[in-house]
Amino acid sequence: MSGKQIIFAFLAGTIFLLTINTFFSVHETKQAIVLQFGRPVGSPITDAGLKIKIPFIQQVQYLDKRVLDLDSPAEEVIASDQKRLVVDSITRWQITDPLQFYISVRDERLARSRLQAIVSSSLRSVLGGEEFVTVVRDNRDALMKRITARVNEQSVSLGISIVDVRIKRADLPDANSQAIYRRMQTERQQEAAEFRAKGQEISRGIRAEAEKKVTVLLAEATRDSEVIRGTGDACRNRIFASAYGLDPDFFAFYRSMQSYEKALGEGTTIVLSPDSDFLKFLSNPNAKSTDNSSKDKELTPEKSKLINLIKTNERLRNIICPELTQVKQ
Repeated sequence: MSGKQIIFAFLAGTIFLLTINTFFSVHETKQAIVLQFGRPVGSPITDAGLKIKIPFIQQVQYLDKRVLDLDSPAEEVIASDQKRLVVDSITRWQITDPLQFYISVRDERLARSRLQAIVSSSLRSVLGGEEFVTVVRDNRDALMKRITARVNEQSVSLGISIVDVRIKRADLPDANSQAIYRRMQTERQQEAAEFRAKGQEISRGIRAEAEKKVTVLLAEATRDSEVIRGTGDACRNRIFASAYGLDPDFFAFYRSMQSYEKALGEGTTIVLSPDSDFLKFLSNPNAKSTDNSSKDKELTPEKSKLINLIKTNERLRNIICPELTQVKQ
């Protein structure tokens, strides 16, 4: 390589170094401060574009121009009614005075640390003067505005403007929450027990009333059945008596046949005299009844009426036992 080429290369390198150290660009999301030997020089650069500085002597410090977030960790705050609550907040802030910001905190890391302390103290100061219900439910928006204004007042010296401070979560501590949950569970269990007791009381009343009605119905049914049974037995005896009066011999034969059916079952052994009255219809079906009084064999008007009813095929019960017809109706 010749000397001219070396000189040309040296000049090109020098121009390149001068160029990259003289010109710098500012992005539209950034703002810049020109530093000379570590001290700010001139006004902060807040508009985007290509800028010029003194090469090798001046440096550029870039700062974010967008709205930034500070997510504070949850911390415990004591309300004015001595109730503890855990508050989790988020802060939106922006660097509005880059020069003051650089002089005060230099970079975002230190700024976040300082801002975190300011937000924490403001939260404790504002929320500590309010009751638990106000913080959790009643007037949270107004409290947020007060906290935002208080943090803004203290962060002005840092070159920071607070856009908003919001409480993401305001809950009881875990120990208190568990105690409240247990109390709520106990209250619900008591309510459930009360409902069950009332239901059982109503159930017992309904069951007692039903049992009372069943008892009354059974008693009335038993009474009616006994009346009907007595009426039927009376009618049966009356029919038997009437039948006996019409033909005592046939009636004696019929009753003997029923007695034989019941007494002479399978495997039954009876020792009787051949001339016993019990066996007379077995030896002689035409045997006569032992009661042969002339009074029973006389054809009375009642007997004639029964005979006529039998001949006309009418029901004897309607005449002999009219009370059964009334019960059926």
